[in-house]
Amino acid sequence: MSLSNETTTIHKIVTIKDSLPKKQRQLCDYILKNYQSIGLITVKELADNAKVGISTVMRTLDALGYENFNNLRKDLYDESVPSVSKWALKKSFTEIRNEEGKVPTLVQVWKESVNLLNKSLDTNLVESFDSAIDCLLESSYINVLGTRPYKATALYFEQLLGEFYPKIRQLSHDTEVMYDRILQLEKDETLVVFAFEPYTVSIIEAVKLAHELGNRILLITDHISCPIISYASVTLKVEVSKEQFSVIPIMALIDALVIEIGKRTAEQSIEKLKRLEKTLAEKNITFTY
Repeated sequence: MSLSNETTTIHKIVTIKDSLPKKQRQLCDYILKNYQSIGLITVKELADNAKVGISTVMRTLDALGYENFNNLRKDLYDESVPSVSKWALKKSFTEIRNEEGKVPTLVQVWKESVNLLNKSLDTNLVESFDSAIDCLLESSYINVLGTRPYKATALYFEQLLGEFYPKIRQLSHDTEVMYDRILQLEKDETLVVFAFEPYTVSIIEAVKLAHELGNRILLITDHISCPIISYASVTLKVEVSKEQFSVIPIMALIDALVIEIGKRTAEQSIEKLKRLEKTLAEKNITFTY
């Protein structure tokens, strides 16, 4: 996982949580999803919210190297302050109401999408983006995998990048032969995975297999509690809404990845796009004036 500061409390939790007992992992997952607000609650409130006992909280504190909850709470608060202040400002974008006090669906969805885009564009995403591009361009082949609604994002990524970049392969079409395909990957190939809650078993097992085989994993996900984040070479995390389903931050990230790859391979990419444009017009596939 790529973080701007590998000594942060969040990074410590991500690193050790999979080695902890079930209830402690449950607590760690809750903290990772809600760390922006934990600096303002009590140890009992944390235990109640995470549905664990106070004894579980104390054992987890010990595993993380903390003598007491106050020290953990202070570190989490310090790490979350910049994000909280930005999020509070962006939240105001969604609070405009019409004269009847109701928000039309189109307006609500539009504003929440803008809100999600702004939340997603944080320091970690910006810093990890270049690492993701390097990972992709250094790969002999890019393999793409997404399931359920996120199969659509995997297909979009393949379609857009495949217009000018031939070294891309889709694994989302038939999950029955997914393991066959992964077993055939060369070590210098990368698996790009779209994994969002609720995470599917097929995604988790596919990533574990690719990791065991020595392949790099580019993970695009929603939470740092994602169960496969420890296997990722690079993680790109975008925000999701509790109010509505939206893939807009994912699509924007895909657009940015494809455009940056196009820029870095401009000489070959532009030529391929010109040839494609000409061929589509000659074959009467696209309409031209």
